[in-house]
Amino acid sequence: MLQTINLKKGMVFKQGTKLFQVMEINHHKPGKGNTLMQMRIKNVRNGAIVQTTMRPSEKVENVTIDKKDAQFLYNEEDNYVFMDLETYDQYNIDKAQIATEVPYLVPNMNLTLEFVGSELVGVELPATVTLKVAKTEPMIKGATIDGGGKPATMEGGLVVNVPAFVKNGDEIIVNTTDGSYKSRA
Repeated sequence: MLQTINLKKGMVFKQGTKLFQVMEINHHKPGKGNTLMQMRIKNVRNGAIVQTTMRPSEKVENVTIDKKDAQFLYNEEDNYVFMDLETYDQYNIDKAQIATEVPYLVPNMNLTLEFVGSELVGVELPATVTLKVAKTEPMIKGATIDGGGKPATMEGGLVVNVPAFVKNGDEIIVNTTDGSYKSRA
């Protein structure tokens, strides 16, 4: 058992029969009263993300995540297929379960699969990915490079704020933790 005050971003815990992953966690000390743990947690089985508050002394069951190197192969509607790089076993996962990671997935991308026992519960993306710009506004003549930027839609549907010089068809490097533009590929 683990006290909620010891939880950190990315950890997985069990509450009843449900598995949750900590997306964000903040210690909140109101002017009066006890400290509270404000958390944004994701149900790893169905992908639902909820806000919750717990007391720091509450106990939850810590869950060990096993990781395997894998490759994203393809998707068929809401079913995403991954291959273990050691055994060549293929694993299917529902889109709802990995909804926050889906816009970053590119065929043949190497990533990490996360398991609790033999159950596939999620994927861990690399820190950055290279994505192709599907649609953006053309550069405005006289615009400066360090201007405010413009929105660009990637092939996977992700919208990223990019510098003015980026055009349709360019490949850019995107940070997977916050969806921000890093550089041209």
